[in-house]
Amino acid sequence: MDLQYQLKAGSYCLYDMRETPSAITGERRCRLRTELVAIAFDLVTGQVHEHGSPTRIHAWALCMRRRLRAAGDWDQADSIVVVSGPLPVDEINKCLGIRGYCRRMFQRLASLPHGKLQPHAHAHAHGAHGAYGAYGAHAGRHQSHQGQQRRAA
Repeated sequence: MDLQYQLKAGSYCLYDMRETPSAITGERRCRLRTELVAIAFDLVTGQVHEHGSPTRIHAWALCMRRRLRAAGDWDQADSIVVVSGPLPVDEINKCLGIRGYCRRMFQRLASLPHGKLQPHAHAHAHGAHGAYGAYGAHAGRHQSHQGQQRRAA
């Protein structure tokens, strides 16, 4: 897989993994930084057409649907689907790297965790498990952590 998204400081960064990391920083250049990610794909085959910032991808999909309908290809136009939002980085990268994966992800979309909620350092100390341990119970755990700090003071 040549292109890969990573979550950096709350933003999605797209990296080209073929690019050599900087000799100074040791990191690759971020080719795209966006708050949310959108993926346009074919609902039937799961093939990714475009990915990137939601504004650009939605505009691309609208234009492509119009062109396909003008050419009389209504079925192909209707099969273009755009998914956008705070998607989990590993799911986005699987869509880019595994042919047809978008179709499977789309079927599970409602059950996917929020892509930007990452476990905090103190979350593991309070019993959070898994890659998305902070999802769902984050607010309650944060409040109890603050309460423990108040009692200790």
